[in-house]
Amino acid sequence: MKKLLVYLKGFERECVLGPLFKLLEASFELVIPLIVARIIDGGIRSGDTGYIVRMVLIMAALGLVGLVSAVTAQYFAAKAAIGFSARLRHALMKHIQSLSYTEIDELGTSTLITRMTSDVNQVQSGVNMTLRLLLRSPFVVFGAMVMAFTIDFDIALIFAGVIAVLCVIVFSIMLASIPMYKRVQNQLDSVTASTRENLTGVRVIRAFGMEDAETGKFAKRNGLLTRFQLAVGRVSAAMNPVTYVVINIAVILLIRGGALKVGAGALTQGEVVALYNYMSQILVELVKMANLIILLTKAAACASRVARVLDVKSSQQDGTLVPADDAPRGEVVFDHVALTYKGAGAEAIEDISFTAKPGETIGIIGGTGSGKSTLVNLIPRFYDATHGTVTVDGVDVTRMRKDELRNRIAVVPQKAVLFKGTIRSNLLWGNANATQADIDEAIAVAQAGDVVASKEKGLDEPVEQGGRNFSGGQRQRLTIARALVRKPEILILDDSASALDYATDANLRRAIRNMENPPTTFIVSQRAASIRFADRIIVLDDGKAVGMGTHDELLKTCPVYQEIYFSQFKKEEVSANG
Repeated sequence: MKKLLVYLKGFERECVLGPLFKLLEASFELVIPLIVARIIDGGIRSGDTGYIVRMVLIMAALGLVGLVSAVTAQYFAAKAAIGFSARLRHALMKHIQSLSYTEIDELGTSTLITRMTSDVNQVQSGVNMTLRLLLRSPFVVFGAMVMAFTIDFDIALIFAGVIAVLCVIVFSIMLASIPMYKRVQNQLDSVTASTRENLTGVRVIRAFGMEDAETGKFAKRNGLLTRFQLAVGRVSAAMNPVTYVVINIAVILLIRGGALKVGAGALTQGEVVALYNYMSQILVELVKMANLIILLTKAAACASRVARVLDVKSSQQDGTLVPADDAPRGEVVFDHVALTYKGAGAEAIEDISFTAKPGETIGIIGGTGSGKSTLVNLIPRFYDATHGTVTVDGVDVTRMRKDELRNRIAVVPQKAVLFKGTIRSNLLWGNANATQADIDEAIAVAQAGDVVASKEKGLDEPVEQGGRNFSGGQRQRLTIARALVRKPEILILDDSASALDYATDANLRRAIRNMENPPTTFIVSQRAASIRFADRIIVLDDGKAVGMGTHDELLKTCPVYQEIYFSQFKKEEVSANG
C-alpha cells in the first residue's frame, strides 16, 4: 500500500481536511452525553423546563454543526479517493503499455483486467474509508474512555479493559483474513479469465456444442471462488458478534457498578446515563472500526496485487538512436536471428538471415507454428531477439528509439481489430493528421471502397466494439486501410487477408506494389497464391528457414514449399500453366 501513496500527491489538503472535519464532528459527539447528564441532574430532577429547553437547543446546534462537519469531511475524502484511483489507473495503464509482449503474456490479460478494475476499486474504497474513519473511530473510543475517567475512575477502568480486549480481537481477525483475501482475489482472476474466454469464443463454443462443458468449467471455478469468499466471510463475520458480546458484558458491569455508586451517593443518575452513552459510542465506533479493518484488509490485499504489476520491469529498454538522413528508407536486415520465448524449452525461430531492400515484397510461408508471426514481430520490436540482430534502415532495432522505429512501420495483425467509434476515427489511428486525400487513397489501395460506399453514413458509419457490425473481410480491409493511412516505409501483413477472396487479395497486392512510394512489404500467409509473386519468399519449417528465393526457384529446390503449393494447386494445373 505504501508504494501507491505517491498517487495521493496533490491531494494533501483533502487528506488533512477530511480527517480534521471528522475529528471536529467526533468532538461534538463526545460532548452530547455530558449535556444529557445535565438535563437529567439539573433539569428533570428540579423540574426546570427552561433549563431543559436551553440544553436541548444546544444539543440541536451541536448536531447541526456535526452534520455539516461530517458532510464536509466526506466530500474531501471522496475527492481524494477518486482522484487517487484515477491517477492510479492512469499510471497502471501507462505502465502496462510500456511492457513488452513478453511481460504481458506472462501476466495474462484477465489478471490485468481484474487489477485495473476490481482491485483498484477496492483500494479506492480503502482510501476513502481511511480518511473518514481511521482517525475518527479511535478518537471517539479513547475520547469516550477519557471522558469516563473524568466522571468516575473506578467505572472507567471497565472502559480501558474493554478496549484492550477488543483491540486483541480486531487485530487477530485482521491478521487471519489478509492472506485469505489475497486467495479470493487470485481466484477472481481465474473466474475473469474463464468469463473472458467464453465471451470471446462464444461462436466456437456453440459451433462445437460445448456449452455444457464450458458452463461446468465456469461453475467449478466460480464454486471455488465462492468457497474462498465464504471462508474469509466466516472469519470476518465473527468480528461483530464477538464485539457485541464483549461490549454487552461491559454494559452489564457498568450498570451494576453505577447502580451501587448511585446508591452510595458517589454518582448521580445523569452521570450513569452519560457513562452508558459513552459505552454505546464505543460500541458503535468499534463496530465501524471492525468493518473498516475488514475493508482495509481487502484494500491491502488488492493494493499489493496492483503494486506487483507496477513492479514488473520491461525486459526492453528504449534506444536512443535514429537512422541517418541518407540511410536507405525501409531496409530490413536479419543477421543470424533467433528467438526463444520466456519459459519455452526450444527456440521459436533460429538462425534466420536475409535482407529486404526498400520497396521489395517479402513473402513468408510455412506450416502452423513454424514461426511466421514470430519472425515479423521482431521488426517492430514486439519481442527482442535472443541471438543475432535485426536492423531497420541501418540501425539495430534494440538501439533505435521505439517511437522512431514504429512510426516507420505499419502492422496489420492476424486478428482484425476495430475500435468503437466510426470508420473515420479508426482510420485516423494510423495517422491522426491524415487528410481526406490520404484516407481516400488508403481505402482505394486496401480495396475497401465498396465497404465504405455500402454504409449509409460512409466514413462516419458507427463501428461497434471489436468491429462486430462488420464482416471478417470488411474488418480486414479496413485494418489494412488504417495501416496504409500512415504511409509507412515498412508494411507487415500478418496473415491479414485470410478472409478475402483470391481476386480481392490479388488486387490488394497489386495496388500496394503500384503505390507511388511502395513500402517494403512483408506478407505472412498460408496461401501460396498470396506470396507467389513476391520478390523473395522465405519458407519456414519448425523455426528454420528451409528455403529462400523466388516462387519458381523454390518450386524446383524446396520440398516444403512444393508440398504447400501442390496441396493448394493440382499438379496438372501447374504443368499446364508452366
